[in-house]
Amino acid sequence: MDSLQGRVALVTGAAKRIGRTLALALANSRANVAITYRDSDVDAQNTVAELEAFGVEALAVHCDVRDPRCVEDAVAEVVKRFGRLDLLVNNAGVFETAVLEQITVAQWDAMFETNTRGPFLMAKAAHPHLKAAHGRIINIGSLGGLHPWPTHAHYCTSKAALHMLTQTMSKAFAPEISVNCVAPGMIVNGEVAEDYEHFAQKTPMKRNGTPEDVAAAVMFFATGPHFITGQILSVDGGLGL
Repeated sequence: MDSLQGRVALVTGAAKRIGRTLALALANSRANVAITYRDSDVDAQNTVAELEAFGVEALAVHCDVRDPRCVEDAVAEVVKRFGRLDLLVNNAGVFETAVLEQITVAQWDAMFETNTRGPFLMAKAAHPHLKAAHGRIINIGSLGGLHPWPTHAHYCTSKAALHMLTQTMSKAFAPEISVNCVAPGMIVNGEVAEDYEHFAQKTPMKRNGTPEDVAAAVMFFATGPHFITGQILSVDGGLGL
């Protein structure tokens, strides 16, 4: 795997949780990293300080990925600051549990606005810069986009659409841009591990995943062969088998 020194990465929704871990992994590989946040200003600034501790440049940009103008402005700000854009990680997403017959149209649309339209808008805005850099896009999908979860119909459907968007973009943006997707399973991130032990017992690897597991998969697509494109990589310990 190659070092990302001198490259510029943009990770959406990376002020905290899994996105933060992804951003830190990129900075550890010497990339300059921009993150977006919507409401978590303090967390975003703290994450920037953590990123800069790796000796790289970092930037936090307020962005609502549901808003086309906000997305365009955010990408423009990143390119103005760093002069280029090599990697886009579409991490920003929402999750909700709801009984299918009780899901409202508003709930359905809100899920797709962030989980599917957001990555589309970000990729569209970033496209000319990534094309110039022969860059990469990594979408964060979900095991729920590969397997139906009856109490998460809107979430599963939005992630399945993101998986198809990944494959569509991989053909449309080739050969300059590679586009892949990481699909995490049960990832425990600071929650009480015992609350999710039943998932671990159903998982062949006998544990739940960590944000670091997801970051390792992202780093594979970020630093591995540019020739690899259009792939959906499950990070689930075999839970989906």
